[in-house]
Amino acid sequence: MGLGTTCIRGGWAPGNGESRQIPIIQSTTFRYETSEDMGKLFDLEAEGYFYTRLQNPTCDLVAAKIAELEGGSAAMLTSSGQAANFFAVFNIATAGDHVVASNSIYGGTYNLFSVTMAKMGIDFTFVSPDCTEAELDAAFKPNTKAVFGETIANPALTVLDIEKFARAAHAHGVPLIVDNTFPTPIMCRPFEWGADIVTHSTTKYMDGHSAALGGCIVDSGSFDWMAHADKFPGLCTPDESYHGITYAERFGNGGAFITKATAQLMRDFGSMASPQNAYLLNLGLESLHVRMERHCSSAQTIAEHLASHPHVSWVNYPGLPGDKYHELAQKYLAQGSCGVISFGCKGGRAAAEQFMKSLKVAHIATHVADAATCCLHPASSTHRQMSDEELAAAGVPGDMVRLSVGLEDVADLIADIDQALDRA
Repeated sequence: MGLGTTCIRGGWAPGNGESRQIPIIQSTTFRYETSEDMGKLFDLEAEGYFYTRLQNPTCDLVAAKIAELEGGSAAMLTSSGQAANFFAVFNIATAGDHVVASNSIYGGTYNLFSVTMAKMGIDFTFVSPDCTEAELDAAFKPNTKAVFGETIANPALTVLDIEKFARAAHAHGVPLIVDNTFPTPIMCRPFEWGADIVTHSTTKYMDGHSAALGGCIVDSGSFDWMAHADKFPGLCTPDESYHGITYAERFGNGGAFITKATAQLMRDFGSMASPQNAYLLNLGLESLHVRMERHCSSAQTIAEHLASHPHVSWVNYPGLPGDKYHELAQKYLAQGSCGVISFGCKGGRAAAEQFMKSLKVAHIATHVADAATCCLHPASSTHRQMSDEELAAAGVPGDMVRLSVGLEDVADLIADIDQALDRA
């Protein structure tokens, strides 16, 4: 099926007389006739459900749809995108291990890696997405367990050279994990370029309506864990906390990663998506293919308008000819990138602050990838504790505005932007 058909039909195939929409199984608990029946579930010898903290039918149906969209073998929902990225890395890297990551990633993920997971004993080396192959190779250590990057970084809008990072990861016998939140599988499917694990903050475009927090992890099923068994004992040796199961042997390349993440990490951390949120996410997925085309086409139009605007000093958008990442975007994102643009107001920080005050249509919000257009001035909000010098060093100058283009009429958005820039 095409991606548009999968958005609507994937994951759930109702039988005769069954509901068109996926059922919401709003229950924490599932009943069994005998202890033996339930015991088979605990031994992972049978399929089924016993407690929603680990798995729930509604969540699994939606995860299956996302796996189909990405072209993966298995998937799981989490309570947020942060939980998805944490699980994806912690599933294979533990205390004493090392991970290579792009330094151009969402600030919350950077902090998760550099502060919180560092306290757990995992070492991260951050490299520029623009690094040479030699520089990337030099970042690896004998205890490296994974490589991480974002297809399109939030909010820097850098485009990851997925093939370059995949080559380096595979040369060192480790998987490439790619956060594909901004393009979604409608605009880019990282598995087709060599990635092994994909994550999403489904809170963004997949939901698309500011309705439900969520995350997702998808396994390509292509990484051969047993070929690198010495690097991944958690997958390739018996798990004594789960009846001595060796995940890679029992479930193969297609199921080992997600089964382990469910049986170990979801069991112990409990970052499960609620069935109600999964249902809302599925409603968003049904129109994802239509919405992404509109987000991207409107953002392209607005980016081109901003690039020639007399009150704008610079524009970052990978769809613009001349953008630093335009060539990579043409390769990996040929149908469009995303709806997020960053630009600078002439007049600096004061002008950017006045621009924000003058907006009438766009919402001032920290959110992105929404049906409603959202706008943010990081220097006076998310990064307000930083000095001008610190802002510049962080790549968030005082004149920068982040614009997440929604689904409103593009003429109305341009009119709103123009009047706000005039006042600025």
